Amino acid sequence: MRSNRPLVIGHRGAPGHFPEHSRASYEFALAAGVDAVEPDVVFTADRIAVIRHENEIGSTTDVADHPEFRKRRTTKLVDGTPLAGWFTEDFTWAELATLRCRERLPALRPASAEHDDAQPILRLRDLLDLVATSESSRAGIVLEVKHATYFASIGYDVADLLTAELKSAGWDAGARPLVVESFEQRILQDLRERGIRARYVYLLEAEGSPFDLAALDGENALTYAEQLRPAGLDRLAREVAGISLDKRIVLDDPAVVAEAHRRGLEVYVWTCRPENLFLDPAFRGAGEDAAFGDWAGEWRRIADTGVDGVFVDHPDLGVPFFSRLPDAPR
Repeated sequence: MRSNRPLVIGHRGAPGHFPEHSRASYEFALAAGVDAVEPDVVFTADRIAVIRHENEIGSTTDVADHPEFRKRRTTKLVDGTPLAGWFTEDFTWAELATLRCRERLPALRPASAEHDDAQPILRLRDLLDLVATSESSRAGIVLEVKHATYFASIGYDVADLLTAELKSAGWDAGARPLVVESFEQRILQDLRERGIRARYVYLLEAEGSPFDLAALDGENALTYAEQLRPAGLDRLAREVAGISLDKRIVLDDPAVVAEAHRRGLEVYVWTCRPENLFLDPAFRGAGEDAAFGDWAGEWRRIADTGVDGVFVDHPDLGVPFFSRLPDAPR
């Protein structure tokens, strides 16, 4: 940790400026001085870890424009939700490498969409090497494992695949700052048992239940809200280093940060974005969804709770804003 100010994490790089998870997005974030960047990891048919927000890639690549892949469009049940599109596990890495990144929200972020079709998809290894050789020698990675239970259900040993990747790249022994996070706690346990030296952080939504527990316990699965109650925090403090919360949780109940800290848990918050569409109603300004509202007011409210890390889409705003804040009590 640096001082008492929150770490600033480039959420998918810098998607406020470039298509998410593209090399340009990560390079912008690193140049802006973030403490870490955050990739989401899914897998190909030949078991290569690739960086995409979801395994469905229709909205973030040009796959629909490739006639050779047209018949691969399908519908799958992912984490209990039907999804239609193209899925990474149906492509080899060589095939995915022919695709190009696109802005997921072009109407909201037209400047980012101007960079569509310019850069290929990245493998996890590409980003591990990029950060390791960047001029920002202190920068780390917050690696989010996506859909671990789903991938296990179709025959992937996610923990083994990631362990091999991290060891091969030299990111397994704690030489560089590494956080591993997931909405599913089981994969965090599996990676820790395989000896990957990292800080393990459990992601919690504002509503619903984690899919690994829902797959195991059905309607009786613990909800995210139950896990943030005192007994749930007591258990999490024995099992993970920290929790990462939807910002709505922190804005609605700032005391949850202090309760987690009392138990020795770090607290991260996602995602700090300046556009009206994403701001809490109390901080929205005049103009349409894409206009910037009182983002500084919302971010200051979050920082005042004493959180340990924040995810930002605009590192050029987030790094100077959070670095100028006075030290918050812990």
